[in-house]
Amino acid sequence: MLRALISRSALALGAARAVEAGGPGIADLRRDAWGHGLLAVAQAVVAAGARGVLVDSDAEAGALRLEGITASVDVEPDLDPHLLYGLPLPDGTLPGEPVMRLTGRVLSTKEIAAGAGVSYGYRYRAPRDSRLALVTGGYAQGVVRSLGGHAHAAIGDAVFPIVGRIAMDVCVLDIGDAEVPDDAEVTYFGGRGPLAGALATWASHTGLSIPELVAVAGQRSDRAWEA
Repeated sequence: MLRALISRSALALGAARAVEAGGPGIADLRRDAWGHGLLAVAQAVVAAGARGVLVDSDAEAGALRLEGITASVDVEPDLDPHLLYGLPLPDGTLPGEPVMRLTGRVLSTKEIAAGAGVSYGYRYRAPRDSRLALVTGGYAQGVVRSLGGHAHAAIGDAVFPIVGRIAMDVCVLDIGDAEVPDDAEVTYFGGRGPLAGALATWASHTGLSIPELVAVAGQRSDRAWEA
Protein backbone atom coordinates (compact mmCIF):
# COMPACT_ATOMS: atom_id res chain seq x y z
CA MET A 1 0.00 0.00 0.00
CA LEU A 2 1.04 3.57 -0.62
CA ARG A 3 1.04 6.35 1.94
CA ALA A 4 0.37 10.00 1.21
CA LEU A 5 2.36 11.80 3.88
CA ILE A 6 1.14 15.34 4.48
CA SER A 7 3.68 17.76 5.95
CA ARG A 8 2.25 20.02 8.65
CA SER A 9 5.01 22.59 8.23
CA ALA A 10 4.76 22.65 4.43
CA LEU A 11 0.98 23.05 4.59
CA ALA A 12 1.21 25.98 7.00
CA LEU A 13 3.92 27.61 4.87
CA GLY A 14 2.04 27.01 1.61
CA ALA A 15 -1.17 28.44 3.01
CA ALA A 16 0.66 31.53 4.27
CA ARG A 17 2.39 32.07 0.92
CA ALA A 18 -0.82 31.63 -1.06
CA VAL A 19 -2.68 34.16 1.09
CA GLU A 20 0.24 36.59 1.04
CA ALA A 21 0.39 36.42 -2.76
CA GLY A 22 -3.35 36.52 -3.42
CA GLY A 23 -4.82 38.36 -0.49
CA PRO A 24 -7.58 37.01 1.75
CA GLY A 25 -9.17 35.08 -1.08
CA ILE A 26 -10.84 31.74 -1.77
CA ALA A 27 -8.91 28.43 -1.77
CA ASP A 28 -9.82 25.55 -4.10
CA LEU A 29 -10.45 22.56 -1.82
CA ARG A 30 -12.39 20.39 -4.23
CA ARG A 31 -11.63 16.67 -4.49
CA ASP A 32 -10.77 16.41 -0.80
CA ALA A 33 -8.42 19.40 -1.05
CA TRP A 34 -6.72 17.85 -4.07
CA GLY A 35 -6.17 14.66 -2.09
CA HIS A 36 -4.55 16.43 0.87
CA GLY A 37 -7.47 16.20 3.31
CA LEU A 38 -10.36 18.66 3.33
CA LEU A 39 -10.67 19.65 6.98
CA ALA A 40 -6.95 19.99 7.69
CA VAL A 41 -6.32 22.14 4.62
CA ALA A 42 -9.41 24.25 5.29
CA GLN A 43 -8.22 24.94 8.83
CA ALA A 44 -4.73 25.83 7.56
CA VAL A 45 -5.88 28.30 4.90
CA VAL A 46 -8.34 30.02 7.23
CA ALA A 47 -5.65 30.28 9.92
CA ALA A 48 -3.42 31.91 7.29
CA GLY A 49 -6.09 34.50 6.51
CA ALA A 50 -8.17 33.09 3.63
CA ARG A 51 -11.78 34.30 3.70
CA GLY A 52 -13.29 31.05 2.44
CA VAL A 53 -12.96 27.80 0.49
CA LEU A 54 -14.53 26.12 -2.54
CA VAL A 55 -15.74 22.52 -2.03
CA ASP A 56 -17.57 19.89 -4.07
CA SER A 57 -20.85 19.48 -2.22
CA ASP A 58 -23.33 21.21 0.04
CA ALA A 59 -22.70 18.48 2.62
CA GLU A 60 -18.99 19.34 2.73
CA ALA A 61 -19.78 23.05 2.92
CA GLY A 62 -22.17 22.43 5.80
CA ALA A 63 -19.66 20.34 7.70
CA LEU A 64 -17.01 23.04 7.37
CA ARG A 65 -19.43 25.75 8.48
CA LEU A 66 -19.89 23.79 11.70
CA GLU A 67 -16.13 24.26 12.16
CA GLY A 68 -16.50 28.01 11.69
CA ILE A 69 -15.13 27.94 8.13
CA THR A 70 -16.83 29.82 5.28
CA ALA A 71 -17.35 27.28 2.50
CA SER A 72 -19.33 27.26 -0.74
CA VAL A 73 -19.86 25.21 -3.89
CA ASP A 74 -20.29 28.18 -6.24
CA VAL A 75 -17.52 30.70 -5.60
CA GLU A 76 -14.51 31.37 -7.78
CA PRO A 77 -11.18 30.32 -6.20
CA ASP A 78 -8.38 32.87 -6.52
CA LEU A 79 -5.57 31.61 -4.28
CA ASP A 80 -2.70 30.00 -6.19
CA PRO A 81 -2.98 26.21 -5.68
CA HIS A 82 0.65 25.67 -6.67
CA LEU A 83 1.70 27.83 -3.73
CA LEU A 84 -0.88 26.31 -1.38
CA TYR A 85 -0.05 22.67 -2.11
CA GLY A 86 3.58 23.19 -3.12
CA LEU A 87 3.02 21.62 -6.53
CA PRO A 88 5.49 21.93 -9.40
CA LEU A 89 4.85 24.03 -12.45
CA PRO A 90 4.75 22.16 -15.79
CA ASP A 91 8.48 22.78 -16.29
CA GLY A 92 9.25 21.14 -12.92
CA THR A 93 9.95 24.40 -11.07
CA LEU A 94 8.75 24.28 -7.47
CA PRO A 95 7.19 27.51 -6.15
CA GLY A 96 7.25 26.13 -2.61
CA GLU A 97 7.73 22.97 -0.59
CA PRO A 98 5.47 20.05 -1.60
CA VAL A 99 2.83 19.38 1.04
CA MET A 100 2.31 15.75 -0.03
CA ARG A 101 4.97 13.04 -0.28
CA LEU A 102 3.84 9.77 -1.87
CA THR A 103 5.68 6.76 -0.47
CA GLY A 104 5.79 2.98 -0.75
CA ARG A 105 7.96 0.19 0.62
CA VAL A 106 10.43 -2.34 -0.80
CA LEU A 107 8.87 -5.80 -0.68
CA SER A 108 11.82 -7.80 -2.00
CA THR A 109 14.90 -7.65 -4.23
CA LYS A 110 16.38 -10.15 -6.68
CA GLU A 111 19.04 -10.43 -9.33
CA ILE A 112 18.23 -10.35 -13.03
CA ALA A 113 20.41 -11.45 -15.93
CA ALA A 114 20.97 -9.39 -19.05
CA GLY A 115 18.15 -10.03 -21.52
CA ALA A 116 15.68 -11.31 -18.96
CA GLY A 117 12.19 -9.80 -19.00
CA VAL A 118 10.46 -7.77 -16.32
CA SER A 119 6.76 -7.70 -15.36
CA TYR A 120 3.76 -8.51 -17.57
CA GLY A 121 4.52 -9.22 -21.22
CA TYR A 122 8.27 -8.73 -20.74
CA ARG A 123 8.04 -5.39 -22.52
CA TYR A 124 11.24 -4.41 -20.71
CA ARG A 125 14.34 -6.60 -20.85
CA ALA A 126 17.36 -5.90 -18.71
CA PRO A 127 20.20 -4.43 -20.81
CA ARG A 128 22.77 -5.82 -18.35
CA ASP A 129 23.06 -7.99 -15.28
CA SER A 130 21.39 -6.06 -12.52
CA ARG A 131 19.14 -6.23 -9.47
CA LEU A 132 15.45 -5.42 -9.16
CA ALA A 133 13.32 -4.19 -6.28
CA LEU A 134 9.63 -5.04 -6.09
CA VAL A 135 7.92 -2.09 -4.38
CA THR A 136 4.42 -1.20 -3.27
CA GLY A 137 2.49 1.19 -5.48
CA GLY A 138 0.55 0.54 -8.66
CA TYR A 139 -2.14 1.94 -10.88
CA ALA A 140 -4.85 1.25 -8.28
CA GLN A 141 -3.18 3.89 -6.10
CA GLY A 142 -2.51 6.41 -8.86
CA VAL A 143 0.91 5.28 -10.12
CA VAL A 144 -0.31 5.41 -13.71
CA ARG A 145 0.58 2.46 -15.96
CA SER A 146 2.12 4.67 -18.65
CA LEU A 147 4.82 5.76 -16.18
CA GLY A 148 6.64 2.43 -16.58
CA GLY A 149 9.91 3.17 -18.34
CA HIS A 150 9.47 6.95 -17.92
CA ALA A 151 9.39 7.75 -14.20
CA HIS A 152 11.63 7.10 -11.22
CA ALA A 153 11.37 6.44 -7.51
CA ALA A 154 13.84 7.33 -4.78
CA ILE A 155 15.21 5.23 -1.95
CA GLY A 156 16.99 7.66 0.32
CA ASP A 157 18.89 10.03 -1.98
CA ALA A 158 19.32 7.42 -4.74
CA VAL A 159 16.96 7.54 -7.72
CA PHE A 160 16.04 4.41 -9.70
CA PRO A 161 13.98 3.91 -12.87
CA ILE A 162 10.59 2.22 -12.80
CA VAL A 163 10.87 -0.59 -15.36
CA GLY A 164 8.36 -2.93 -16.99
CA ARG A 165 4.61 -2.66 -16.79
CA ILE A 166 3.17 -1.20 -13.63
CA ALA A 167 0.78 -3.63 -11.95
CA MET A 168 -2.31 -2.93 -9.88
CA ASP A 169 -0.53 -2.66 -6.52
CA VAL A 170 3.20 -2.96 -7.24
CA CYS A 171 5.92 -1.91 -9.64
CA VAL A 172 9.57 -2.76 -10.22
CA LEU A 173 12.71 -0.63 -9.88
CA ASP A 174 16.06 -1.38 -11.50
CA ILE A 175 18.42 -0.74 -8.58
CA GLY A 176 21.66 -1.81 -10.28
CA ASP A 177 24.22 -2.86 -7.67
CA ALA A 178 22.70 -0.79 -4.85
CA GLU A 179 22.17 -2.49 -1.52
CA VAL A 180 18.53 -1.93 -0.66
CA PRO A 181 16.99 -3.57 2.43
CA ASP A 182 13.49 -5.02 2.44
CA ASP A 183 10.92 -2.57 3.85
CA ALA A 184 13.01 0.45 2.87
CA GLU A 185 10.90 3.54 2.18
CA VAL A 186 10.37 4.50 -1.46
CA THR A 187 9.40 8.04 -2.51
CA TYR A 188 7.55 8.61 -5.78
CA PHE A 189 7.13 12.38 -5.59
CA GLY A 190 7.16 15.27 -3.14
CA GLY A 191 9.16 15.89 0.01
CA ARG A 192 12.56 17.56 -0.01
CA GLY A 193 14.50 14.91 -1.91
CA PRO A 194 15.51 14.48 -5.54
CA LEU A 195 11.95 13.77 -6.74
CA ALA A 196 10.25 16.72 -5.06
CA GLY A 197 8.99 18.00 -8.42
CA ALA A 198 8.44 14.64 -10.11
CA LEU A 199 4.73 15.27 -10.70
CA ALA A 200 5.73 17.44 -13.66
CA THR A 201 7.36 14.37 -15.25
CA TRP A 202 4.30 12.29 -14.43
CA ALA A 203 2.05 14.83 -16.15
CA SER A 204 4.20 14.94 -19.29
CA HIS A 205 4.03 11.15 -19.73
CA THR A 206 0.45 10.43 -18.71
CA GLY A 207 -1.58 13.19 -20.35
CA LEU A 208 -3.08 13.93 -16.93
CA SER A 209 -2.71 17.25 -15.17
CA ILE A 210 -0.73 17.71 -11.98
CA PRO A 211 -3.94 18.43 -10.00
CA GLU A 212 -5.51 15.20 -11.31
CA LEU A 213 -2.45 13.13 -10.44
CA VAL A 214 -2.00 14.43 -6.90
CA ALA A 215 -5.72 14.25 -6.12
CA VAL A 216 -6.00 10.62 -7.23
CA ALA A 217 -2.85 9.54 -5.41
CA GLY A 218 -3.91 11.32 -2.23
CA GLN A 219 -7.40 9.84 -2.20
CA ARG A 220 -6.34 6.28 -3.04
CA SER A 221 -3.50 6.02 -0.53
CA ASP A 222 -3.34 5.79 3.25
CA ARG A 223 -2.99 9.37 4.42
CA ALA A 224 -0.75 10.21 7.37
CA TRP A 225 1.04 13.26 8.78
CA GLU A 226 4.68 14.19 9.16
CA ALA A 227 6.49 17.27 10.37
